[in-house]
Amino acid sequence: QVQLVESGGGLVQAGGSLKLSCAASGSQFNFDTMGWYRQAPGKLRELVAIFTLGGRTNYADSVKGRFTISRDYAKNTVYLQMNSLKPEDTAVFYCGAGFGRGMDYWGKGTLVTVSS
Repeated sequence: QVQLVESGGGLVQAGGSLKLSCAASGSQFNFDTMGWYRQAPGKLRELVAIFTLGGRTNYADSVKGRFTISRDYAKNTVYLQMNSLKPEDTAVFYCGAGFGRGMDYWGKGTLVTVSS
């Protein structure tokens, strides 16, 4: 059974940095698509940064230049380095992974709170 476990969330002041990790287990194969989404209070879940089918990266405009996604295929782990954090980045961050173009599996999420 595939499991995705996120870690690294927490409370940080505006301008600070955090690094999220998502470790996948239960799959013999690396996922085609893997990355991060977030959901702020009262808002829909939105894409933050993902590795797409074919290995390209896709970032939300709001995080370009501040967030960097990376991946360790040997560990089946994806990371999200978040710099210059803003209060509007406050959300629950979810890791997703899938075979093909979409996400088939989701983690339980990790809360990131950015204080002003």
